[in-house]
Amino acid sequence: MELYGKILLVVMPIFLVAVLFEKWYGWRKGKDTYRTMDMISSLSSGITNVVKDVLGLSVSIISYEWLVEHFAIFHIESTVLTVVIAFIALDFSGYWTHRIAHQVNFFWNKHAIHHSSEDFNLACALRQSISSFVNLFTFFLLPAAILGVPAQVISMVAPIHLFAQFWYHTQHIGKLGWLEKIIVTPSHHRVHHAINPEYLDKNHSQIFIIWDKLFGTFQEELPHVPPVYGITRPACTWNPIKINFQHLWLLIQDAWRTKNWLDKVRIWFMPTGWRPADVAARYPVRKIEDIYTYRKYEPLASTALKVWAWIQFSAVVLMVFHMFGNLAVIGMPALLFYGAFLFLSIYAYTELMDTNPYALGWEMLRVAFGAGIIIFTGDWFKLNAIFPLGKNLVLVYLGISLAVTAWFVFADFKNQPELANGSGQ
Repeated sequence: MELYGKILLVVMPIFLVAVLFEKWYGWRKGKDTYRTMDMISSLSSGITNVVKDVLGLSVSIISYEWLVEHFAIFHIESTVLTVVIAFIALDFSGYWTHRIAHQVNFFWNKHAIHHSSEDFNLACALRQSISSFVNLFTFFLLPAAILGVPAQVISMVAPIHLFAQFWYHTQHIGKLGWLEKIIVTPSHHRVHHAINPEYLDKNHSQIFIIWDKLFGTFQEELPHVPPVYGITRPACTWNPIKINFQHLWLLIQDAWRTKNWLDKVRIWFMPTGWRPADVAARYPVRKIEDIYTYRKYEPLASTALKVWAWIQFSAVVLMVFHMFGNLAVIGMPALLFYGAFLFLSIYAYTELMDTNPYALGWEMLRVAFGAGIIIFTGDWFKLNAIFPLGKNLVLVYLGISLAVTAWFVFADFKNQPELANGSGQ
């Protein structure tokens, strides 16, 4: 946990700078692929994911160590070749895990967040799941286990493999010649994120495109079919925590409502998007019919709200750096309370971004929770040791945050048009 936190302290600023650079580059070139609220939503989703991972809020049914212990035919030393084998094994496993997430109803829930952005840029790469608490597919690493690749090597290579998937989430890089035949490129991944019928459920590979070509899921980006991004049942919210559980909630409702007992069971394992006939007829779900005329989700928001959203996101980022930089000092169970506060913060300000008046209720809960921590402990997660007036600064911030949120709900929102799906910035 502490080592991963230290890694993220280095990686997170790099990713953030890359996102801001792409935003500037697109603006400079007259092809800005970012919308303010979508960008903040994506970055906030990334925060929820890394906080969850650092806190270790997931388990594996079958551990890789168990696979090595029971199935290894060889036992090889940690060499450069071992690292290469581990990387390829992780990529093979990633392909099948990714493909299943797209093709099975239950597993789509943990992946829908990644595709929920209706833009395609480096920020949307950070939309990662918090809804998966049990890792079921470790057995796809069986080839590495049979070869006896040490668990320590897999643990070292896994973050590298994950971070290497960041760069190709961009519209600013065209086709890359002969590299298109070997690795996943931005062109390949634009296809993967598109909801055009020609592109749906294609290009599941993560680093080496060879898996799609071997297993029949490859699709080249076509010059006459510009990709349209998002999911066919649009999320219609900037709240990444809501998005993480939307599909699961629909499955639960459908399983409860259907009168067919077989459908109550098989709905979880049917192809993504399948619904029982009786439920689909009685409870229709909004789905994009014409991808080329559909307008992206964007509630009309004032400039003040956009600026405030950036301020709230920045405050959360500062707290995340404080948390990750002091994991050992803060310790358990305090870290769980810190994580809960950060999640509540993101929930509250993204509800405000949705221009939802209930955001004030969430903000009141957040402020009460944060103030309660300070009153009960006399500190803000050991911040006073770094900055003597730290807890006072947090209290002032919470007070201002509550007042500003109330102003948006009772004043600013009253001056804005009704919640609408627009297409502007």
